[in-house]
Amino acid sequence: MSEPAVNDSASESRVTDLIRSAIVAGEYAPNQRLIEADLSAAFSASRATVRTALLELAGEGLVERLPNKGSRVRAISLDEAIEILEVRIGVEGLCAAKVAEHLTDEEAAGFERLRADMVASVAEGDLVEYSRLNRLLDVRVRELSRHATAADILARLHAQSVRHQFKLSSRPSRAKVSVLEHAAIIDAILTRDPEDAERAVRSHLLNVIGALRELAV
Repeated sequence: MSEPAVNDSASESRVTDLIRSAIVAGEYAPNQRLIEADLSAAFSASRATVRTALLELAGEGLVERLPNKGSRVRAISLDEAIEILEVRIGVEGLCAAKVAEHLTDEEAAGFERLRADMVASVAEGDLVEYSRLNRLLDVRVRELSRHATAADILARLHAQSVRHQFKLSSRPSRAKVSVLEHAAIIDAILTRDPEDAERAVRSHLLNVIGALRELAV
C-alpha cells in the first residue's frame, strides 16, 4: 500500500507537537492504541514521520512502545503523578524565580493580563478557558525563565502529569482555590521577588498533591 501524500509543513517536530498536544488534552485516552495509519491520515504525514514522532514521545514518557504491537498512550498512575509533581516543585520553582529575577516591564504587563483573564474565567465558570490559561501560564514561566535546561525538563514532566491535574481543574471548587494560588505566583513574579515566587510555586504544587490524594480516596 502506498504512503499518503506528505504535506510540506508536516515536519517531524510538527507532528510530534500535534500528537503530544492531543494526548495532553485527553483526546487520546490512557492505554489507547495509537495506530500509525490513523495518525498518518489525521495529521497528513507519512508513516515514517508518525513513527519517528511516536519514538520521540516514548522518550518523553507519554507513549509506550509494545513489542510487535505498535504504540499506546502510557497510563500514568496517581503515585507516579505525585512523584512527578514533587520533582516539578524544585524545577518549576527555579523557573519562576528566574522569571522574577529578569522580568521586563513588557513581560510584567503580559502577566497582569493573564492574571485578570484567569480570575475572570473562574468567576464566569468557564473552566475550559481556565484550563487553557493554566497551560499558558506554565508555558510563559518556562519560556521567560531563560533557563533552557530547566524549561526542557519541566515541559516533559508537565506533559506527563497534566492529565491528572486536568481532573482537578475541571472541578469548580478546586478551580476557585487554584486560581488564588496561581494569582499568588503571578503576584510574586510581578514584585520581582525570586524567593517569594519559588515559595508560591511550592505552596501551589504541594496543594495540588494534597488534592490529588483526596481525589483518590
